[in-house]
Amino acid sequence: MLLKDRVTADIETARNLALTCQKALTSAETAFDAHRSIARMMGGHPSGEVATFGFWTPELLDHRIPDGDVFLEVLAPEEPLDLTRAHSRVVFQRAYLPVARFEAHTFAAVRGMRAGTRKHGGDFYALVWRDAQDKWHRILDPLAASLPFGVMAPAELYATDDMLAARGDGDYFRALARNGTPHKFSAPTNILQIHVPTATAGGTLASLTRHFQRLGDRVSAGLPLDPFDEIYLGYDAVQLLPVEPTTVHEAGPEFWTEEPDADADRVTVSLTRPDTTNWGYDIVIAGMATVNPVLLESGRPDELVDLAAVLHNFPSRPKMLILDVVFGHSDNQGLRALNPHFFAGPNMYGQNLDYRNPAVRAILLEMQRRKVDFGADGIRVDGAQDFKWWDPSTQTMEHDDEYLSEMSAMVQHAAGVPYRPWFVFEDGRPWPQEDWELSSTYRAVIANQGDADVFQWGPLTFAHNTPFIYGYWLGKWWRIREMLEVGANWISGTANHDTLRRGTQVNPKLNINTRLGETRMEILEKAYDNPAVSLLTYAALPGVPMDFLNATARANWGFIRNQDDRYGVKVVAEEAISLKWQVDEYAYSIPANFRRLKELGFETRADLARFLEFLPALVEVTEYDVDHIVRLLNGVEPPLAGPETYTVAALKGIARAWMDDMHEYCNVASTVSQLDPGQTRFMLNLRNFRRRNGWLRDNLKTDDHFDYLRPVDGKTIFVSHRRGPDSEVFAITHMEGAETAPFDPLKLPIDGLRGAGWQCVLRTPGLPPDYTAGPIVLRDSTGLIFERQGVAA
Repeated sequence: MLLKDRVTADIETARNLALTCQKALTSAETAFDAHRSIARMMGGHPSGEVATFGFWTPELLDHRIPDGDVFLEVLAPEEPLDLTRAHSRVVFQRAYLPVARFEAHTFAAVRGMRAGTRKHGGDFYALVWRDAQDKWHRILDPLAASLPFGVMAPAELYATDDMLAARGDGDYFRALARNGTPHKFSAPTNILQIHVPTATAGGTLASLTRHFQRLGDRVSAGLPLDPFDEIYLGYDAVQLLPVEPTTVHEAGPEFWTEEPDADADRVTVSLTRPDTTNWGYDIVIAGMATVNPVLLESGRPDELVDLAAVLHNFPSRPKMLILDVVFGHSDNQGLRALNPHFFAGPNMYGQNLDYRNPAVRAILLEMQRRKVDFGADGIRVDGAQDFKWWDPSTQTMEHDDEYLSEMSAMVQHAAGVPYRPWFVFEDGRPWPQEDWELSSTYRAVIANQGDADVFQWGPLTFAHNTPFIYGYWLGKWWRIREMLEVGANWISGTANHDTLRRGTQVNPKLNINTRLGETRMEILEKAYDNPAVSLLTYAALPGVPMDFLNATARANWGFIRNQDDRYGVKVVAEEAISLKWQVDEYAYSIPANFRRLKELGFETRADLARFLEFLPALVEVTEYDVDHIVRLLNGVEPPLAGPETYTVAALKGIARAWMDDMHEYCNVASTVSQLDPGQTRFMLNLRNFRRRNGWLRDNLKTDDHFDYLRPVDGKTIFVSHRRGPDSEVFAITHMEGAETAPFDPLKLPIDGLRGAGWQCVLRTPGLPPDYTAGPIVLRDSTGLIFERQGVAA
């Protein structure tokens, strides 16, 4: 059946939606209340034979577009789409259907549209309008439920309600039901932070789900665990770096490209499976309610629900799913995807959002609600210090803490059960003020929230931490004291996506702790997967420890983003120093590594290193004039490796090859054969120790003890004695410096250590595995945990 015969406009239903919108704007107590209710109608909603659509369209008023020039565009492929193909050329049938409008909102209702499901594709749609020159313009759906070809393409109508109703973790949520009162999730004991594209060889949510399912099956069967298994286990929660759609390739190709022979009834489209690489933080706000298609093996958003179910059904102990959301800024590409009323002006990341506009505020919160309904137990809010608005009365930017409170007050639903997720905010205000590292309390959001269990990233977790420079630990002593006193609601740990990347940017000429390894690669790996630092984090410090998978897997990491055209070369110049820390000659020589750069002529690491010595310097001296940079590169003697003649296009091609090669190089699957069983087993045992002693999350009490041994004498050794409800924990950890003389840790002059009953329960790798008590020599990155049972706090 032809599309034009299958679908018909239900204009009466569309007018009723417009009338509902009008009533809300007329009768609601505030404009924000009105827009909160209207936002629930926005996007595409299939229900039986009718699908309804809502759009916020102030740009139509700006351009004075009459109703007769506005339509819902429906697109249906003539043959079923295969979303697993890299490229296809598809003919779509097209229909234009009338809409109903009220002021800045536009609504449509359609009978006969097909909604996508896990098993089959749905029809696509967008709003379109025609100008006085008969030129057509598209308005894309920012609240789309499925975007198989990214945020710059028409959306797929999707049966979201059916997807959520079929979730495999219904019993998990139903067990939380409280007679209509929303269940409130509390903090996990610890967190594993994961970047989905580099977490498994497959690089998708489906691949990650299969991995956790396999782990669960092995745990249930009591099978032996190998090191690659162990780095994923022992956690109460999994936090994904953002899984929202990101920016697209700045210079193309587009993932949805229409050929010029289109007419009113048919259009041929060149479809490319999205292939961008990104941390996840370069978002355009549009599409935040759904999943980045790059992460979807099947092209179906069901994969995120599947992951939630596998984590919630994990044997012996469910794992929480924490989503990392980015609502504090938009990349400049957001100007393509959204109308200009969403934005309040440029910032260092792209664009500020207009949080004071009640429609924008409501839409952003609705995006959050729909995304978390995939089944997340917790939310990490990126860059909370960036949620600001301009106060004209004081001529200052003010933090929108009220909006942050609205985020954390949101009630979600899964399997019919209302609940409120646990919240953690990354907020370093007054960042980016120059003295932010000194001035930030890391408690500004906590102080303004109504819930007692709201968390922030702590000072050792925030970006600028480099624990492999000598003097770091005593230099951070004042922050460590803060953590001991007020850190119960802080995320702790020094390894995450920000800090590990920061480590790759350190000048190797600084005073590096060479005791961590024989090579720079070994030093960096041990700095962020350090047994002594982990012992401090898990056995002594309050808060909730978080580990980054790429750090515990001793995989590589960097600023991975292949969408840039204008600034791509500059980004690579900034990342060039990471070659010194993460790539040696042997790693570069492996045939699977850096294959694109090798094809471009950089056959050896030395070839690439020489090029990367010149590039940052030329970027700086030319103030990033790429034409001038190319001329200077061609004048180098002896000539550089790479293309025979450097051109701007060739230079940009090298930048793209670097990003794509580094993305593959950072995949944790490549480190399987290099994992140290002693280290992975110690870390798993340490995590389980913390899980058994959840009271360690609390701040230190007056009768607890934490200090460093004096005199320092060329080494930093922390000691911690903490009293729990029915046990004591004594930890001693050598953070950096020279080895000690033999000494007995239990005979140190610390109140409370005296008496019998202490047992050595954990020893870091490198210490005698049979050590139980008595004199011992501690070296850099080693430590011990003793426990004594039966002593009341």
